[in-house]
Amino acid sequence: MKKLHPYLLLCASLLASTAAHAQMVIDIVAGGSKQIPVAIAQFANDYPELTPVIKTDLLRSGLFKLVETADVKPQPTDTSTINYADWQSRGADALAVGSVSGNPDGSLKVNFRLYDPVRKTQIAGMSYTARPNYVRATAHRIADVIYEKLTGDRGIFSTRIAYILKQGKRYQLQVADSDGENAQTVLASNEPIISPRWSKDGSKLAYVSYEEHKPIVYSHHLASNQRRVVSNQKGSNSSPAWSPDGSKMAVTLTKDGLSQIYAVDLDNGNLTRLTRSSGIDTEADYSPDGRSIAFLSDRGGSPQLYQMPAGGGDAKRLTFDGNYSVSPRYSPDGKSITYIKREGGRFQVALLDLASGVSTTLSDTSNDESPSFAPNGKMILYATELGGRGALAVVSSDGRIKQRLRVLSGEVREPAWGP
Repeated sequence: MKKLHPYLLLCASLLASTAAHAQMVIDIVAGGSKQIPVAIAQFANDYPELTPVIKTDLLRSGLFKLVETADVKPQPTDTSTINYADWQSRGADALAVGSVSGNPDGSLKVNFRLYDPVRKTQIAGMSYTARPNYVRATAHRIADVIYEKLTGDRGIFSTRIAYILKQGKRYQLQVADSDGENAQTVLASNEPIISPRWSKDGSKLAYVSYEEHKPIVYSHHLASNQRRVVSNQKGSNSSPAWSPDGSKMAVTLTKDGLSQIYAVDLDNGNLTRLTRSSGIDTEADYSPDGRSIAFLSDRGGSPQLYQMPAGGGDAKRLTFDGNYSVSPRYSPDGKSITYIKREGGRFQVALLDLASGVSTTLSDTSNDESPSFAPNGKMILYATELGGRGALAVVSSDGRIKQRLRVLSGEVREPAWGP
């Protein structure tokens, strides 16, 4: 049996301790080649889901190594209680300290400071007010600050994911925190639900439901739990994708014969046909600037990725490596596209650099589907199979960091990483 690196064993232990009641369990398969050593002191008057969640967030990013703090007595809580020489000797590049106190109205005040032990300076300082049931969300926000200050990239711990959970014959569209916690069911049905897609502001989900015994595209407002039909044309309605400004939605329709891509004006429902090929055109995705659409087409004889103007027109073929490329999704900066390609009989997550045309395989799993970028573009969430069951996985955009998200019951598919 392959032995785990001590860092991965530590990650597994921490994740297990905080995920005992989670719907998903996160396994870190591979971390970054170089981790930043950071110390997270236990917050004074700590809550169970504060300090441990901050640590777990940083560990599952694969970019940080936790410096031991348990033997430090007392735990530092502010500048006056920090022995900088001690933390320097422990090799900490950063030290996070904080405290929790109660407010008269029952809310909590969480103070947080991040220090550089070498320079003996404060890097960041925040105070949060939160209800006790939002302590976990506050921990994610603190982890985001630490991540951004130490890497220069936006943190993603406070973001959400959507996915389809299948248990027996029951389908559920669920939304959860990025670590799989706090899962909420948006829609449940005995008929399939597929293709969830987030609006850019994170307020709505588009999806396809078969509850009327045919595929219909819906838009679902999460806060109000209200939804409306976006497309219920004759034949199949599938593959929804929001325009960045939220005014349109690209969908795939068969109302005129073969699957073709149309744009739906969300104000008046008017349709504009965007593709006119003799093949199957589907799986549209708008570029972040709204000027282009990437999509899948077999017009050249095999499924490949193409790009066209957002209003339709001449399409440029993007992929030439192999005879199967599907499910394109733009990176947040619009410079690359993640997709699924078949390589040696395996369906794997790949990354296409749009400037050079170079494609890189990122995942080491098989039967991968539905890749989706994190909002900072550094991680990609996708569906795969583990032990013969549908599960989720995450790979970094450089392929070095890998995670598996195992659901405790049922199967999960069709993930989408939201704002």
